[in-house]
Amino acid sequence: MIHRNGFAAVLTAGVVILSTVCAALADDGHTTKKNWPKCPVMGEPANLAMSATTDDGPVFVCCKGCIKKINTDPAEYAKEIAEHRKALAAMPKVQVTCPVSGEPVDEKTYVEHAGEKVHFCCNGCSKKFQENPSKYHRGLANSYTYQTKCPVMGETINPVAVATMPTGEKVYFCCKGCDKKFMKDPAKFASKLEDQGYRLNVKKIIEAIKGS
Repeated sequence: MIHRNGFAAVLTAGVVILSTVCAALADDGHTTKKNWPKCPVMGEPANLAMSATTDDGPVFVCCKGCIKKINTDPAEYAKEIAEHRKALAAMPKVQVTCPVSGEPVDEKTYVEHAGEKVHFCCNGCSKKFQENPSKYHRGLANSYTYQTKCPVMGETINPVAVATMPTGEKVYFCCKGCDKKFMKDPAKFASKLEDQGYRLNVKKIIEAIKGS
């Protein structure tokens, strides 16, 4: 028989375990909104489908107006950009483009660099990179996407399975069949992108598709 104090202890332990499990399930590869990267200009949650390209990688913003401000005077937002990059460093990402050519990477073609695998589109680009890695620093820094899951199937994305939206954003999928499903009904799958920080203007996308 479990006494009252013993029962309370068991119940408390159960709550702690349950809380731990729930926290682990919540940490499924997506950053929580509490830790979401902030737009360096406005301080609002950044849209990971919208960014300014810099030598040290993308800086994600909340609107197109902020892209112009970052490009015009990045030094003004240096502190905020540093915090922004710290938040990004904690997020999962997938390399999708070759740092040399900008083409989709071949996952079988890679070299070890600074303790990580760097992928390329071909062996020729791999050789160029190894001859002078610093030359391709900007290309490498901007070769990743933080959209790591297919919005249709929920599987890890394939760098070659990509579709450019009528509004300009690139969306990645696990296979080329999924891009067709997405384009048939963007609204159905948009929430799966929002869960990863990618906010699309679905209304404009649908209007563009109907008008094409």
